[in-house]
Amino acid sequence: MDSADATSPEAPHAPRWERRKESRPAELLAAALDLFVERGYAATRLDDIASRAGVSKGTLYLYFANKEELFKALVRENIVVLLDRFRTEIADSDAPATLLIEQFLRGWWRDFGATRLAGIAKLIMAEAGNFPEVARFFHDEVIEPNGALLGSIIGRGIERGEFRPVDVETAAHLWIAPLVMKAMWSHSFDLCRIAGASVDPERLIDAHLDLIRAALRPDPR
Repeated sequence: MDSADATSPEAPHAPRWERRKESRPAELLAAALDLFVERGYAATRLDDIASRAGVSKGTLYLYFANKEELFKALVRENIVVLLDRFRTEIADSDAPATLLIEQFLRGWWRDFGATRLAGIAKLIMAEAGNFPEVARFFHDEVIEPNGALLGSIIGRGIERGEFRPVDVETAAHLWIAPLVMKAMWSHSFDLCRIAGASVDPERLIDAHLDLIRAALRPDPR
């Protein structure tokens, strides 16, 4: 094969170094997630993230201006996209609101609570006071939209007569809280392997859904 063939549009694969360059942001975000969860926000250094990703600190700065911007990118690329997907699925569904609540809570646990991403929730709770701008970002990008999404399901059920009227905003906060607590618990007590200190998440969700259904059931009168 001559040199013209190697650089033609028909070449099936890009050179290895080009593929590596394109994958670097994802590798940096993966390394950042590991270190933020392991060490917390304050103790995680950009030098360590670059080293974990196998690049120089100078290379990291080509993609992220500072630690805060890297953290924001991590949240947007891994958590905000989950909320966007849930929002689309709910908007496109005509399922009963009770089923949508179950799908939302089980999906939230499967894709967030049961993963390393839940360590970010623990990080925010632990370090919000020292990093208010980071906490405000997480609230605006994750916490508030998450509550609004669950609230939209509750509101739909009320409008359709499936649920009795309730304070939607308060109910959404109240009913996501046990799963958030369970997610943080999994990154604290569960790591200590203390016998009897934890409840199986599926059992917790089953019991929680029973309480939610009972609370929203319309008055037969």
